[in-house]
Amino acid sequence: MCTAATYKTKDFYFGRTLDYEFSYGETVTVTPRNFRLEFRHMGVMERHFAFIGMAHVADNYPLYYDAVNEKGLGIAGLNFVGNAHYRECREGKDNIAQWELIPWIMAQCASVSEAKALLARINLTAEPFAPQLPTAQLHWIISDKSGSITLESVSDGIFVYDNPVGVLTNNPPFPIQLFNLNNYRGLSVDNPENRFSEQLELNAYSRGMGAIGLPGDLSSASRFVRVAFTKTNSLAAAAAVHVNADYAVIIIGFIVINALIGVAA
Repeated sequence: MCTAATYKTKDFYFGRTLDYEFSYGETVTVTPRNFRLEFRHMGVMERHFAFIGMAHVADNYPLYYDAVNEKGLGIAGLNFVGNAHYRECREGKDNIAQWELIPWIMAQCASVSEAKALLARINLTAEPFAPQLPTAQLHWIISDKSGSITLESVSDGIFVYDNPVGVLTNNPPFPIQLFNLNNYRGLSVDNPENRFSEQLELNAYSRGMGAIGLPGDLSSASRFVRVAFTKTNSLAAAAAVHVNADYAVIIIGFIVINALIGVAA
């Protein structure tokens, strides 16, 4: 039940929740600049950017859940069970095991545009890190201050989508999540006018009534709508240069936690 979101003031913020029923012992993990990285099919990388994120470290190898590199590019993998599909190695492609994707991107991409170019050659392979650690079924949000993309490897192929809301949850696939926002186009941060009937005098008795109809359950589709609405209607969108870093961290924390608790009037 994970949720990721970006937030931009004069600076850029990238956050996510990690909502598992149990822990794999994940911890804050740093991969220093030019630390030797070995890939199953792509050789060794000895010159690369530094990055930091949450990872489960197995046999001295960081299995990253998410990360941000020194250039300000961030990535997070979220559950995509039943839709994620990985492949065997393919000639002429960058064959990257699913669990190698985050180091592969973080190590050599300074921006979303560079990540898109690199992903044009990628083939995500299905091999697990170890027999006791089966390959996770994920999709990813990749973001920087210029915007976001979503990466999905499904049975029909590998797709990279522009992500105009800078939000990701879980199922269904991203194009369906984005299209579903059309069902909520009548929501507003403003109090609504009385369009129920001219014969009745109906009053807006509370703030926030323009958002009646915003889904409040914990399903991934509803969390996507709720976080997209909260984020895109945040005050900093209109006054970005006036929001300090401490306040911005509080805001993005509220945005992603809001996915779990709903909107309180």
